[in-house]
Amino acid sequence: MAGFDDVEGGAYDFSPGAQVPLTGAGGGQTAATQALASAAYRDGPVADLVAANGDAKVSAPRFSLFEPNLGEAFSRAVQVRMLGGARKALIQSFGCDPQTVVEHCLAANRIRRQRDARLTLVMGLFGLLFLPGVLLWLGGFQLRRSLAGAQDKKAGPLGMIALAGLGVLAVVFLIQLPFTGFWAIYLRVMLVAPVVGWLWAKQICERYAKDLRSRWEGLLSGGGVGAKIPEAVPHNPGDAEAESIRLNLAKLTAEQRSNLVFYAGPKGILGMGTRWGSWQLAEELVPADPAADINPFRSWDVARAIHDQLRMLERTPLHTGGFPPPSIRHWVVAPIGEGAGEVSRPEGQEVEAYRIKDFEVQRICNEQQFGSGNRHYLGVQFVLWDGQLVLTMLVNVTVLHRTLRIEVTGHALGPVHSVFFAKPKARTKTVSKTVRFWETKEISLPLIEASEVVRLTARAPLTWFPPVLDFLGGKLTLPEPFGLRHVWADKPWRHRFMADDALRAATPVLRVVHSAALKVLRENGVDVTGFNARSLALSGQVQAAEPGKADLYDA
Repeated sequence: MAGFDDVEGGAYDFSPGAQVPLTGAGGGQTAATQALASAAYRDGPVADLVAANGDAKVSAPRFSLFEPNLGEAFSRAVQVRMLGGARKALIQSFGCDPQTVVEHCLAANRIRRQRDARLTLVMGLFGLLFLPGVLLWLGGFQLRRSLAGAQDKKAGPLGMIALAGLGVLAVVFLIQLPFTGFWAIYLRVMLVAPVVGWLWAKQICERYAKDLRSRWEGLLSGGGVGAKIPEAVPHNPGDAEAESIRLNLAKLTAEQRSNLVFYAGPKGILGMGTRWGSWQLAEELVPADPAADINPFRSWDVARAIHDQLRMLERTPLHTGGFPPPSIRHWVVAPIGEGAGEVSRPEGQEVEAYRIKDFEVQRICNEQQFGSGNRHYLGVQFVLWDGQLVLTMLVNVTVLHRTLRIEVTGHALGPVHSVFFAKPKARTKTVSKTVRFWETKEISLPLIEASEVVRLTARAPLTWFPPVLDFLGGKLTLPEPFGLRHVWADKPWRHRFMADDALRAATPVLRVVHSAALKVLRENGVDVTGFNARSLALSGQVQAAEPGKADLYDA
């Protein structure tokens, strides 16, 4: 297989080699992908991500002056989780292109490193030469943040009194110095030089803030600049870091194409959403001719016939929009615990590039129908609303003794949480006019606050040592088992049209499944009278489908 060359350490190169661009590749998934990618460029408190998913955790900073904002924490966490050398297995992100999101995280981190390199220079010039003064100023800002209690809050009366007291002491210290000569001049300059450095750092921060915000705005507006990640292109044979990023990006794409998914009890199938409906057709296999036996057939024969018929779903006798082309695949579903902290993907001769080979899928379909082990499902998946809604109908065929059971279940993965669709807002303030005081006007505020400039400048030298920065400022811990799409998904039933789409898809899919199955039964000499009656009953029942919690058994 192209791109699977043995490399050092027994690993495999998952890159597909030379590729021809496919028309429409990744189409229909732009909204969800770009919304998640925009988080890499955001500012604001990281607590917004915790509000979007309570399982995400943010460790408390030891010094709030070093705590990351939303974009910094998200980019760092996603890069480490999805490209780290010791990363665990990932959940597929249906309705989303995870590689694009990761590339934007890499691009955002590169932009911040360029900014931090300049801020580090500022800290080197003004921080080392006038270190006591810089420490005093940083201590004052740290005191203000500690008294404020949280990012972007005011210090309050107590904080203002403390800061005012420090200012008075500084003025007294400048006027009445205990030294003369060189040290007197140095002590005065020591308190003024950090202010000059702050003005320089402010210009740097504002320039890069505009760049980050323009990318944030562009992604949510449907355009934007593509992510540039030159660090993923090896410049020489010994460029181990770039080669590692390139290989891990290729592995991420290969894992996204895996045909193994995980069922986590009440959480449903990870990546596909919870099961909201279930319809079962189960009847006895009786020969149509009492004098003869039925022709022997297997579960795979029925599943394959259903697969062929489902490919015709997009066709309609009327000139209407109808279904978009669905994705029809054979899935292997592995059970895991509801509270499992990680998943593992199998290895061996039956697996290639994270995909279970066709002969093993067929064996599971025919043999693993009862007891422990993985199960086979045939899935038809619709990615709608630009990736905001993922509808998956799964078909399972089992034969136990003389009973053939065909089960159709509906799964729905809702839109990306609304926090990812918030666009950047200009910082403004409404004030009263000077003369006509009863009227108000809106004035523009600086893009970067003074405290934010200090935070970025203080963090800059430590960004070259990420573990130290994580220790001092805290970090974001992503929910596990992690997949970019499903951990930030909201419920689809709060959106009227999305709910309608999910309910409407069930009826035609169920009828196609039953029609294909009945055709196979007739061809193999099975009396389909009972199957026909049950199919008609289910056909009427599915017309009144309502979303429920089919994965929660009241027992």
